[in-house]
Amino acid sequence: MPDAPVSVSAAIAAELELHAADVFALMGNGNAWFLDAVVRRGAMTLTAVRHEAATIAAADAYHRASGRLAVASVTYGPGYTNAITPLAEAALARIPLVVVVGDRPTGGARPFDVDQAGIATAVGAPTIVVRRGDARAAARRAVETALAERRPVVLAIPYDLSHADIEGDGEAATEHASVTPFVALDGEQLAGVAERLVGARRPLLLAGRGAHLAGAEDALRELAARLGARTASSALGSGIFADASRHLGICGGFASERAAEAIEHADAVLVVGASLNAFQTRFGDAFAPGAHVMQVDVLDAPSNPRVDELVRGDARLVAQALVALIGAGETGDERGADAAAAGDAGWSEAGFAEVAGIGAEREAGDELAADGRLDPRSLFHALERVLPEDRVIVQDGGHFIGWAPTHLSVADPERLLMVGTAFQTIGLGLPSAVGAGAARPESTIVLVTGDGGALMGLADLDSVVRTVRRGIVVVCNDAAYGAEVHQYAVRGVAEEPMLIEQVDFAALGRALGAEAAVIERLEDLAQLEAWLATGAEGVFVADCRISQQVVAPYIIEVREAAMRAATR
Repeated sequence: MPDAPVSVSAAIAAELELHAADVFALMGNGNAWFLDAVVRRGAMTLTAVRHEAATIAAADAYHRASGRLAVASVTYGPGYTNAITPLAEAALARIPLVVVVGDRPTGGARPFDVDQAGIATAVGAPTIVVRRGDARAAARRAVETALAERRPVVLAIPYDLSHADIEGDGEAATEHASVTPFVALDGEQLAGVAERLVGARRPLLLAGRGAHLAGAEDALRELAARLGARTASSALGSGIFADASRHLGICGGFASERAAEAIEHADAVLVVGASLNAFQTRFGDAFAPGAHVMQVDVLDAPSNPRVDELVRGDARLVAQALVALIGAGETGDERGADAAAAGDAGWSEAGFAEVAGIGAEREAGDELAADGRLDPRSLFHALERVLPEDRVIVQDGGHFIGWAPTHLSVADPERLLMVGTAFQTIGLGLPSAVGAGAARPESTIVLVTGDGGALMGLADLDSVVRTVRRGIVVVCNDAAYGAEVHQYAVRGVAEEPMLIEQVDFAALGRALGAEAAVIERLEDLAQLEAWLATGAEGVFVADCRISQQVVAPYIIEVREAAMRAATR
């Protein structure tokens, strides 16, 4: 008896389930048959969200929290265009995921169809269009491309093929994924880099998320010890270095005042797996003009003009090679010991002999600001004490973005997710919490969002309450788009469009089934503490009424940089 026919959608689902365990989706005409196949096959967990943007944002956060491939799915046309902002974010952040979408029929476009492949190309994501003969092979190619090139890939199913039977076995010849070529290390250059680091008086190692993805942590810690170097990380690299005697914390606009001062004293900086964007470099002011900056990356060119030397190669392999070079030669490991002593001596002379905890030196502020609302600095100092240690911090975008990374500690880079920062968007926090919750069900998911971003993604507060095993939503509610107020209203731009009427997020949370409280004084956090003490599962919404008058230091730097640029 011949085998039962297999549909295009079923063939795609069968291939994807070999590589991914979770699908984040919103059903529409274009992806109905694919999601039907996912559910009927039962090998992948389907999480339904309430807005198309949430599908990709949740899949993005899932990968950042777990390192595993995720799948997102939306319909064609308006469903697809609704998802473009998080697709651009995933492309810029180099997140490998597969986005299964409906597409125009093979017979031609309908009035409501758009050039979906053209749109995806414009934001940096390739599109693979499925055919009846290559459905399974096309899905495999999408996975291979996503993983090899570290980017989102759109897998488009023409509407008239989604429920059609495949031709043959679905393995017709298709283009292979382009594989990122291996970058051979330049031994002569590495020897020169090692010499420069050994000869530096105050060497600094700066690690970003790329170092974590490459598995370079152990080698970088050993390298820092052999050099007597001080260490720092990007915000997304938090946790790579332990908060020990040589660690300065986050580099850039989120640095503490003393850490920023120390970083300016470095005379040789090795940057590993960090993009050196404007925020990490404090708009060019993070490093001393005379510091020699070396960037380790697989990029073809430096990512910032401040880089003096690009060292092309895998972060882990480069770090291991430098460790070996510093410990090699006629004197053996004595060379490393001498370098460590020299580095520590240089930093001691500059006043930074023992820097443990320097990155956490933050002004606590008063409980209340002058306007009678909570000072966000005191709020996050208190939250560091109240929140469970086993936590994943999920961060939306907005003025408040600096408070959580600088006040809330995390154990490793997969526990601080900032979906939206690459594309500078807000409103992706709630769906990001959904993805983090699926990736880390054993941990407490702590979402930090603003009132503007929370309102933008409000539909998926329902998704958070439905799907997150144990979560806390901290709403930094200042009744404004704070970043705009502090950058533009102070320069005379009309403030009215920047303001938001006071919203009761606690009431919204309760309406969707969450526990909730309005936090107007630090003592009100006792309600959150009492809920945590019960060990109950579910979600707690903390509607924190913070002041508009306390400005984050990084925003002041942004504003000053913009004003300098305007006067040139």
